[in-house]
Amino acid sequence: MARSYLIFGLISLLLVSFSLGSSVDVPFIVAHKKASLTRLKSGAEHVSVSVDIYNQGSSTAYDVILTDNSWPQDLFEVVSGNTSISWERLDAGGLLTHSFELEGKAKGLFYGAPAVITFRIPTKAALQEAYSTPILPLDVLADRPPEKKFEWAKTPLILEHYNLLDCGG
Repeated sequence: MARSYLIFGLISLLLVSFSLGSSVDVPFIVAHKKASLTRLKSGAEHVSVSVDIYNQGSSTAYDVILTDNSWPQDLFEVVSGNTSISWERLDAGGLLTHSFELEGKAKGLFYGAPAVITFRIPTKAALQEAYSTPILPLDVLADRPPEKKFEWAKTPLILEHYNLLDCGG
């Protein structure tokens, strides 16, 4: 009996919170940060970073600012783009994307922090803040074995061997 009241109470609480949540007209920012490494022929390594910012809410976010200060200047140098950018607005259901490229200066494992997104809601005086997902650790300038780019050339020889079999034809 008590269990029935508990379940009923939880369901009622969920329904009330859903109905209240759906009536609030605010932006809801979700951001995804990605980074990938590219080794250049010169031996240098570039880090390509992109941040996708989605507004999953029901109203526009204004004065949107993306700041990604997780790249120490003694470890990385910006070679293309900027680590910060601003937009006038991000409409409900909208997407903003920003990319930049860095060059790694030091060898080692790097754990990047989330990017920070600030924005304004017309009904609130204070700036709102959201965070992107963090990136997976990057092993910058790591010793890697050379790629075997011509490994696929052996595959036709294997297939050719099987074609020599008598298939009844």
